[in-house]
Order: sequence, then structure tokens, then C-alpha cells
Amino acid sequence: MALPAEFHEIAKQVNNWGRWGAADEIGTLNLITRETVRQAADCVRAGLRVPLALPLREDGVQTGAIPGRINPFHTMVQVNQELFGPGTVACSDDAVTMGLQAGTHWDALTHASHSGRIYNGRPANTVTAHAGARFSGIDKAAPVVSRGVLLDVAGAKGLDRLPGGYAVTPEDLTEAEEHAGVTVRSGDIVLVRTGQIRLYLEGDRHAYAFPSPGLSVRTPQWFHSREVAAVANDTLTFEIFPPEIEELWMPVHALHLVEMGMHQGQNWNLEPLSTACAQEGRYAFLIAAMPEPFAGATGSPVAPVAVL
Repeated sequence: MALPAEFHEIAKQVNNWGRWGAADEIGTLNLITRETVRQAADCVRAGLRVPLALPLREDGVQTGAIPGRINPFHTMVQVNQELFGPGTVACSDDAVTMGLQAGTHWDALTHASHSGRIYNGRPANTVTAHAGARFSGIDKAAPVVSRGVLLDVAGAKGLDRLPGGYAVTPEDLTEAEEHAGVTVRSGDIVLVRTGQIRLYLEGDRHAYAFPSPGLSVRTPQWFHSREVAAVANDTLTFEIFPPEIEELWMPVHALHLVEMGMHQGQNWNLEPLSTACAQEGRYAFLIAAMPEPFAGATGSPVAPVAVL
């Protein structure tokens, strides 16, 4: 179906095209300033480091539903090979073939388009099969280090996991913010926990994929009003699956990536972080989440670390 009037109305309200100039390629990452990072460092008290990435493995989260988005295929190209002659130091090397959005990842601003446009009003055809993204590829992302905030939507409701198909609303985000005792502010990286990834961690990647809770089409306005720099969650598609509005696929991707210029992440393992935040009684932390700088890529694996 064509994008409905409701979508276009929200798009007008959250649009950031031209906000940081016609040449801008990083969108809301502009909101991460030196002062933002300095204040983020103040969140480090216990020195507790919490990794948020899933292991990259051949039996990863991908089920084959998205053509070409394959789980990592790992192969050894040399094993204990004495490259410089017998008795010299031996080396082992390996290689990987994978979809860049296969595991824990960031979507670049060029991962989605609509109405023939990508972020900042550029033509969608600036992404090509030959060269990838001419503008706003994942390699253009500024250093992704800021204050992180965990909005544990499931935890705020006393649940281990939200039901499949549940639409996380702006009201849910505010409830989780109050539960955390923290106020989301400009330049923050927000992590939204639904608990859905528990299904994958328990060994059922198909149940993890479908049905899935996700972020409602109404939530981009919430992120826009708080000037969030980037957002990630613990689901395969980020969106509600099946879709919140029948036959309207990926509207939140389009609003975040195209209209707002806000990077979006999926498949983040927020379970250890949820436990650590509850134990520490703090839901704000320093987060480092740099994508791999693949030139022209529309996404990248990431191994984020939260430091409390």
C-alpha cells in the first residue's frame, strides 16, 4: 500500500532535512557534542563494562527470510602456517562472509528510502549496486560515543518479555523513563528493551523473528522531541512484526533514517545490561558503539559496550 496521510503528517513533524546544512550526512549524530561526551563520562562510577553484541555465528539470528542477509560464514584460510620457512613463527588467518545487518548492527541512514528520497532530501538513486551509498554510508557516521539510557519497557511493566506484536508507544517510553529515574536528553543514545531477544537466547530464532513487539509509528515524535542521537532495541526488525498498520511495512525505519537522519540498531542483547542497571540502580551510562567503517555500506556490525 502507498504511505498513508498519517505517515506523511508524522514525517513533517520529525523532519530534519537541512537542520545541519545541505551537506550534512550524519543527521542526529550531530547532537553528540564534546559536552555530551564529557557528561557521559560522569556516568562511569563502578567501572562495570557490559557487552551488548550477540556472537557472530553461522546459526545466528537470520532465518533466511531476507534474501542475501546471511548469517556469518566463517572459514580458516591458513592454519599454523610457517610463512617464512620451517621453524619460523606460524600464523593462522580466517575470513568471513556475512550480511552487514546480520547480527547486532547499526542501520546507516541510507538503509531505507521512500518517495525516491534518502536523508536530507537526496535522491535514492545515489545508492547504487556498483558503489553502494554515495552519501551517508555507515563509514560517514561520527564516533558513536555518548551517554546511553536504557528504557526497559518490559521491566517497567513487571514482564520478562513483551508479547509478540506489542506496539511500544510514547506513553510506554515515558513509563520506562520514569521507572529508570532518568530523563532522556539531547545527544543520548536510547536502548529500548522489549525482552524479545530472550527467545533467541533460549534457542528459538524463528519465534524471535515472528511475531515480535516493536516501536509504534507514534514513537519517532517522542525521540525527536527529546533530540535523541540514535536508538536501538533487542528485536530482529525493530518494527512491530506483523506491522502495526496492515500492509504498512517499515514505517519507523523510514521516519528514523530518512526523515530524522537518526541511526537505528537491531539485535542488541540488552539482557545483561538490564540486570546490571537494576543492580546498580542506574539506567544511564557511557556507551561506545562504533560501526565498522565499510565504505558506502548501508549498515554495519557493531560490538557496543556500556560502561557503568
